[in-house]
Amino acid sequence: MKAGVSPVRTLAGRVKAVYENLPLPPAVVAAMALDALLARLRPLPLPGPRSVHRAAGTGLVIAGAGLNAWALAERRRRSAGPFDLEHPEDLVVTGPYAVTRHPMYVGWWLIQLGAGTMAGSAWVLALLPAELLVEHRFVLDEEATLAGLFPESYPAFAEKVPRYLGLPRP
Repeated sequence: MKAGVSPVRTLAGRVKAVYENLPLPPAVVAAMALDALLARLRPLPLPGPRSVHRAAGTGLVIAGAGLNAWALAERRRRSAGPFDLEHPEDLVVTGPYAVTRHPMYVGWWLIQLGAGTMAGSAWVLALLPAELLVEHRFVLDEEATLAGLFPESYPAFAEKVPRYLGLPRP
């Protein structure tokens, strides 16, 4: 560590670098804000006890955060050069990428679903399908970019691994 640089400042710098490289889809941010706004203006409560909402929501948030962390760690581990998610140097096909081509999207959707469920609002369930349709266009653009960057390996990867969820094909 450099002389005169506080460990807290170094940690803050690392956290900031990770956050700047975090793929937080704008549609997720917009949908979560809309979910919260609608829940406040026009409550649409989920049926059942709050304790069940909190438990289920917490599980979904933890699953989504875990999936995102695993995907980020796998991408970092497989990156030969500077770690930049927007400009991959290698096609990652291991870890969560062996299960879904887009684990971070799935992770954010689980987090969003969990946050809405924890809040006891059915708005997240009502709005999620529309958000997924909007976001799907961006996913297709990302896939076209990856196919251009990795013309030899991406088609086989896309053929074998499902886009979002499902069983890998033999």
